[in-house]
Amino acid sequence: MVPPRHPLRSRRTDGTMTESAPSNGRNSVPCMACPLRAKPAFKDKSDDEIRFIQSMKIEHRHLPAGADIIHPGQEDAELYTLFSGWAFRYQLLPDGRRQILNFLLPGDLVGLQASLLSAAQHGIEALTEVELCVFPRKRVWDLFVHMPAMAYEVAWLGSREESLIDQNLTSVGQRNAGERIAALVISLYRRAETLGLVSDGSFRFPLSQQQLADALGLSLVHTSKTWSRLRKAGLFTTSEGRLTLLNPRLTSRMALLYEREVAPRPLI
Repeated sequence: MVPPRHPLRSRRTDGTMTESAPSNGRNSVPCMACPLRAKPAFKDKSDDEIRFIQSMKIEHRHLPAGADIIHPGQEDAELYTLFSGWAFRYQLLPDGRRQILNFLLPGDLVGLQASLLSAAQHGIEALTEVELCVFPRKRVWDLFVHMPAMAYEVAWLGSREESLIDQNLTSVGQRNAGERIAALVISLYRRAETLGLVSDGSFRFPLSQQQLADALGLSLVHTSKTWSRLRKAGLFTTSEGRLTLLNPRLTSRMALLYEREVAPRPLI
């Protein structure tokens, strides 16, 4: 039996929240036929492991851009794999200011912290329209009982999430504005590349200037000016919601990053 779902919470442009009924989800994409499994970003899994994942999956959910996948303080959050689209983790201060902690791309595990703790410590919002594979939080423990190797992979994914947030914290605390933007752009470029989302150095870039500012710990004005300066310097161009990286090596050096391979990771 599929558990009841709460109304969708989404954010208007003025910052206020609205609620609407979620779309009817269906277990419509068999895990054996999941197109993400063919991507070089992910490790191979045995048929038994995939069948176990299929047995845990209760829904294939569609959400619009701006909808809260998990809202701060939620006590019944499920565990999700982002099947398509972009999302981001965030925390809000009491005065309404927002810090974006990191961005989520297809294949990322969503809500592990919320599913293990009594309440979510941060929110997760759909940056674009998204599709989610939904797993009930109570089944997380079944992994440890029946599939300990996969349970280890879930723990590894939790550590990877922490590492991404650590990288963002380092940027906000130590890099100047230009280095912060370059680090974010090259990081998202590399992640998109492993998913086959880069074509001729170009990939979808759905972030607004305000979302950039919230992720980088900069004012909107400072973000806009620095973004324009880097674009004029020839690091990248943007057009129709896509970003083209003109010189990845130069952008990497500016971000103080070294070239390194992105190792395949587990896909739940």
